[in-house]
Amino acid sequence: MCYFTVLISETSYSCSYLGVAGKVSLDNNVPALLQLTGVLDDCFCDVESIDIFNNFKIYPRIKKLTERDYFRYYRVRAAYSQAANTMSDVAECEQAKELGAINSTLSNQSKEAFADWARHDDAQDHFCELDDETSPDAEYVDLLLNPERYTGYKGPSAWRVWNSIYEENCFKPRSVYRPLNPLAPSRGSCIFMNSVFIALSPGLCLEKRVFYRLISGLHSSINIHLCAQYLVDEGWGRSVWGPNIREFRQRFDMAETKGEGTRRLKNLYFLYLIELRALYKVAPYFERAIVNLYTGSAQEDGETKDLLLQIFNEIKAFPMHFDEKSMFAGHKLEAKTLKEEFRLHFKNISRIMDCVGCSKCRLWGKLQTQGLGTALKILFSEKEIKNLPEHSPSKGFQLTRQEIVALMNGFGRLSTSIYQLHNFRLLLKEKR
Repeated sequence: MCYFTVLISETSYSCSYLGVAGKVSLDNNVPALLQLTGVLDDCFCDVESIDIFNNFKIYPRIKKLTERDYFRYYRVRAAYSQAANTMSDVAECEQAKELGAINSTLSNQSKEAFADWARHDDAQDHFCELDDETSPDAEYVDLLLNPERYTGYKGPSAWRVWNSIYEENCFKPRSVYRPLNPLAPSRGSCIFMNSVFIALSPGLCLEKRVFYRLISGLHSSINIHLCAQYLVDEGWGRSVWGPNIREFRQRFDMAETKGEGTRRLKNLYFLYLIELRALYKVAPYFERAIVNLYTGSAQEDGETKDLLLQIFNEIKAFPMHFDEKSMFAGHKLEAKTLKEEFRLHFKNISRIMDCVGCSKCRLWGKLQTQGLGTALKILFSEKEIKNLPEHSPSKGFQLTRQEIVALMNGFGRLSTSIYQLHNFRLLLKEKR
């Protein structure tokens, strides 16, 4: 049985979840982003519960999982739009080119393993649409050699990418769009460090409001990654990466974001719950004996699946999941149309990511977009997952290796963001 209590007073709260206790002090003199607390909109879970569940139960396990061979390699296209890579300052351009370059180092053993993986995957029955990983110019990338962090990619080209994502895909009246001036002086960096302000229309239905919050949450999560792994020092032949409080406050402090900071962070938590719910729903798919996370090593594959199942067991024990039943619950024709809109919007966002002029930013942008798209695919396939055969592939629902890798790494990035938020809170308190 799950044991969960939350006690909130004017000065502090304490939370005990599954035997893990935590305490955070609340003070009116600290920045508003440190006061992020309470129940999230459109669901019944609170920030404190997610923090403790993620930081103690999920983050340590998901970090280990994404370091396993099956999950550390992601296939992505190498080509991108040259027009997106224009920068006015030559020095900044060279720095961004160096920091944003993909480390494509792979051992001969890994290359031979990929050929074996391809033969194994091709022998499986697939009944879903494959993304562009099948493109002739796609290549495997070792994610551990290419961590998501500051690259120096910024300016109008970076701003245009997020502008396109929000403007073309977020179900909103155009009149409420207020982008930041991309030519304004700022040290803001990387494609995902440029902010966009959008006021939600109260007339949006739940489904469209959810879609916007998903994109906003993804944007916030990526911002946190880059603020947490910022280039804080460069010299003597080595680079030092660490948290940049100034960049973090520019993007999330209420005073510096015209009151938007807390909403952005709440959208991150909302996205976390959506993907958490998808993992809960897809657990029966992976629990079947027929599902093998194949790398060619029986021991490696067994240990990886055991770790994955441990994560699913923790997720099942979490008492407050997002309830997706209220979504697409109206008229069947309208619901079908909305689902198709969701799918097309995500395909469009993936195409927009191809225009990113920074290889490393594009890699992680594509991966996290596909991870979220896979999570939505799972939520839309509840009936098919319930009818899965135990000992044979399902014609109604199937996940490719690429989708599985994107799903778990994408959720791993959200888990890391929430874990890093705790670190930023501690750093901000030290600065008081």
